[in-house]
Amino acid sequence: MRIVSLCPSLTELVFDLGLGDFLVGVTKFCVHPAEGVRGIEKVGGTKTPGVARIAELQPDLVLLNVEENRVEDVEALRATGLSCHVSFPKTAVETAGMVRSIGEAAGRPEEAERIARDIEEKARQAREGSKGLPTVRYAYLIWRKPLMSVSGDTFISDLLSLPGGQNVFADRPKRYPVVEAEELAAAAPHAVLLSTEPFPFQQKHVDEISRATGLAPEIFHIVDGEMLSWHGSRTPAGIDYAAEVIGRVRAQTESHG
Repeated sequence: MRIVSLCPSLTELVFDLGLGDFLVGVTKFCVHPAEGVRGIEKVGGTKTPGVARIAELQPDLVLLNVEENRVEDVEALRATGLSCHVSFPKTAVETAGMVRSIGEAAGRPEEAERIARDIEEKARQAREGSKGLPTVRYAYLIWRKPLMSVSGDTFISDLLSLPGGQNVFADRPKRYPVVEAEELAAAAPHAVLLSTEPFPFQQKHVDEISRATGLAPEIFHIVDGEMLSWHGSRTPAGIDYAAEVIGRVRAQTESHG
């Protein structure tokens, strides 16, 4: 089995399925696990894969994601006769299904089932644990200029909903809507979550956005974007992390009345 992965979270999944030695190509953004990917050929970026080189590597399976990769690249790879597995999970439950599907395609169904069941159990526990607790209204920002958030039709939003988070921009028609400072202020979230990726928000940006919106700086929280957006074998830990984030905000909100 020869595998090329063009999505960072799927590269991590391949290793956790015990197939790291079968990877012959990854993107330059595939950084986990660091030791594992170091010696693997980089075949471009997620949006700029070297189709000709990938074809030369003769993989049995190419892993792609609708959000990370472009449809024209999928078509170009398939045109060379390569087998492409394209996924697009938007929820934890869909991620479990994706893991099972990749496990079947890569010949590791038992390992995949273990990860998938862990995802489903963690999701169940998070939902059960949030019953009867106050809902936490949040805005999640992924970009600075312009300010961009996430809608309810995203993996991030689903993960944060499991422990009782309510996305104030859930109903936006675009999956990653631009939001004005005034809109963010009017939404009156309990918390504004500033992600470390794709834009690397830092503490200095808290003051900037707080001034622009008039929202209190203490409701801003820097959160780990990888933990909340990488779907795959990281998802069980991501669910736990989402519960930690929402729990912290809930405790803060209750302490302030």
